[in-house]
Amino acid sequence: MVTNHGRRVLAAVFLSLMLLTTACSPKTPSRFDQVQQESTRQTSGQAVVKNATQGSKLNQFFPSSGDGYNRVYTQEKKGFSEANLKKDGKVVAQLAISDTSSIPGAATKFANSAEKIGGYPSIQLGKTQTSVLVNKYQVKVISKDPSFTANNRAIWIEKFNLDGLANLK
Repeated sequence: MVTNHGRRVLAAVFLSLMLLTTACSPKTPSRFDQVQQESTRQTSGQAVVKNATQGSKLNQFFPSSGDGYNRVYTQEKKGFSEANLKKDGKVVAQLAISDTSSIPGAATKFANSAEKIGGYPSIQLGKTQTSVLVNKYQVKVISKDPSFTANNRAIWIEKFNLDGLANLK
């Protein structure tokens, strides 16, 4: 017959064994753990090369405000600068310059371009984006309003100081 003291000892041993086996068993990774591991391993789009141009140096090549439009800088970081183009207080387009040295393969999409804007190879991305490649820089204008057409995008790309950007070291 087991006494009260024996039951307590048995219960303590049983609990200890349960804790030991659950604490030492490998944990099955959750779907969040798997995504975290994948994003940690992923390198594209995260690192900016050391020789990428500072965003503040790119600002000088953006077109000025005028003709009823107001240029408002929204983001500036190494290898990239961006501004909104506003008319009557509404964002009609986004203007951007990216240093493609941090984005392997970005310049290759311009290789077969038959179109040129301001003397530089140009591509259309969908119905809202127009880009040119100037040396190692991609200059992009994105329509944010249906009234801002592909023709408007080309006009605004030409307002950038493309030749100055081409000579940037």
